[in-house]
Amino acid sequence: MKDSTYNFLEKLIARYPDLECVKGDIEKTYLILEETYKNKGKVLVCGNGGSAADCEHIVGELMKGFLLPRKLSKAEAEAFSAYNNGEYVARGIQKGLPAISLVSQSGLMTAFLNDCSPDLVFAQQVYTYMNENDTLIALSTSGNSANVLNGVVTTKAKGGKCVALTGARDSKISAIADSIIKLPSEETYIIQEYTLPVYHCICAMLEEEFFGE
Repeated sequence: MKDSTYNFLEKLIARYPDLECVKGDIEKTYLILEETYKNKGKVLVCGNGGSAADCEHIVGELMKGFLLPRKLSKAEAEAFSAYNNGEYVARGIQKGLPAISLVSQSGLMTAFLNDCSPDLVFAQQVYTYMNENDTLIALSTSGNSANVLNGVVTTKAKGGKCVALTGARDSKISAIADSIIKLPSEETYIIQEYTLPVYHCICAMLEEEFFGE
């Protein structure tokens, strides 16, 4: 990890001193995600309600420029030059870190909810998408959401890694995740308020590590 990458974590704790207790867990989670991308893996993200909205937010920060422009290199852009409109595409797109929000697949999800088992809606997607170099980000304020837990179980069965953000209590997810960030509250809305700056920090760290100078 570069010093400039680690600085984002230091700044997070300065802004939110209550998160000092999970600083080491945030770093561990980051390192798992860094390894995922260095091994050409991808990230899957799942959660319910407000956490589902966070899933979309996380994917948005990973898949396009967050704090940096992430322009294509000259060599990468040249691969487009032989095709009609290729130069325009190469100028406009950005480098991304592969990530999929499992809450976004409305056609698949509604079909599976109707035809199969609602609490396996994330597990089905994990089973199909997950490769051994991939990582699941599991968001659950309780740490016990059945559909998220089943996604975590499937991740482990498929040989992937799981990182999770939950509240302060021990939970079924915290018992099996590879890294767990237990945010320092047992109130759902406060856990959610801590969740956003934590994943913003992790996304900024990943961007700096892979696209910073």
